[in-house]
Amino acid sequence: MLHHPTSHNHYTFTHALKASTLLHAHQKGLEIHAHVIKSGYYSDIFIQNSLLHFYIVANDIISACWIFDSISFPDVVSWTSIISGLSKCGFEEEAIVKFCSMNVKPNSTTLVSVLSACSSLRALKLGKAIHGYSLRNLDESNIILDNVILDFYVRCGSLVSAKYLFVNMPKRDVVSWTTMVGGYAQRGFSEEAVRVFQEMVEGGEAQPNEATIVNVLSACSSIGALSLGQWVHSYIETQSDLPVEGNMGNALINMYVKCGTAGVAIHIFNKLLHKDIISWSTIISGMAMNGHGMHALQLFSLMLVHGVPPDDVTFIGLLSACSHAGLVDKGLMIFEAMKNVYGIMPQVQHYACMVDMYGRAGLLEEAEDFIRKMPVDADGPIWGALLNACRVHWNEKMFERIRQCLLDTRGVSIGTFALLSNSFASSDRWEDANKVRDEMRSMGLKKMAGCSWIEVNPSTHTLDKPDACFAYAG
Repeated sequence: MLHHPTSHNHYTFTHALKASTLLHAHQKGLEIHAHVIKSGYYSDIFIQNSLLHFYIVANDIISACWIFDSISFPDVVSWTSIISGLSKCGFEEEAIVKFCSMNVKPNSTTLVSVLSACSSLRALKLGKAIHGYSLRNLDESNIILDNVILDFYVRCGSLVSAKYLFVNMPKRDVVSWTTMVGGYAQRGFSEEAVRVFQEMVEGGEAQPNEATIVNVLSACSSIGALSLGQWVHSYIETQSDLPVEGNMGNALINMYVKCGTAGVAIHIFNKLLHKDIISWSTIISGMAMNGHGMHALQLFSLMLVHGVPPDDVTFIGLLSACSHAGLVDKGLMIFEAMKNVYGIMPQVQHYACMVDMYGRAGLLEEAEDFIRKMPVDADGPIWGALLNACRVHWNEKMFERIRQCLLDTRGVSIGTFALLSNSFASSDRWEDANKVRDEMRSMGLKKMAGCSWIEVNPSTHTLDKPDACFAYAG
């Protein structure tokens, strides 16, 4: 067509640019851009918007901004494209500035783009204002926009607003339900997450997908709700489009090990056709937390046989397994192999596992020496691990040293301070215990009451709503 100048017009360039965008053919798109300029069609708004979209998809935000600035009269498509591009490329504040400078009426797609930027910045006040604008100016409800607003409230932690919107949405799909389930689960309201999932299944308004299942299983794991987790598992087995693989298989393994049912977790793990690093790390950590240290090490050997390279999370599970099983020599070998064989630099969690391993074995001097030689400054969890070991094996001189280190260390958790106070109290050193509590109060720290979830009369469930209830112990 280029050899026949009369055979093409501005529509030709628009379609050619669309093809280049879909194929991610960046060099070809640049050539078409050059032809557009030579042909004199550059001032056409459709071609300008096509070029804008082409550069945004290529993550070339500088060229996209140059194109946008060259448009004499940008329409709503131009504004929406540049706002969306800035937001996707990490320039959320610039996206909001562009939105505020719009001289045309935004549509629902524009609002979706700017709300995405607000979510990333947790800009609750502006997001609420945009929500209000949509209610006043958009004639019809848009489920895509409603879902984005719902996600915005969830990500900003405003679950009350999210619930109000969710209840009053004229139409809800699987994204709406999954957003609510995930929002409650990620914010620690696990019981609410499970309740919403039960309503979803019973109401039949939408079919749960993989993301929904993974979120509700995470909620069951958090509260140790085995019977509810089993109910979700039974639901999965009735759905042919929800295979126990990938994220869903890993979530089931995690749920069962967190609920103390390691045998079922192993059974699911063995049935997975494709075991990724998350599958292996989850089952290794699960065996460690359930007291099967040697089994965790055997799984690690099997993991290496299958050619799956371990990551930093895998080694946290392995060191935890050695710690709980009293395998100090093996723990030292694994720690050295992590650094020297696999090239993984130890993080604070790894150092804390090592200190805990020494402490559980009663090797308090070795634990303190290990802390002194660490290449990073010890934080609260590390001193807390040694403090707990001192309490168990009672070493008063070291206890006093740790106490001073804790007071001089930033980021010490409330639980560690409470452990220090309780350790003094158990030795009838009430004055020292009260001093620690006074220091906690002066720093504005307050220990939350502990709680436990206990399933009462759990039973095997089919797809009917589980009748297990929970007792709360404060």
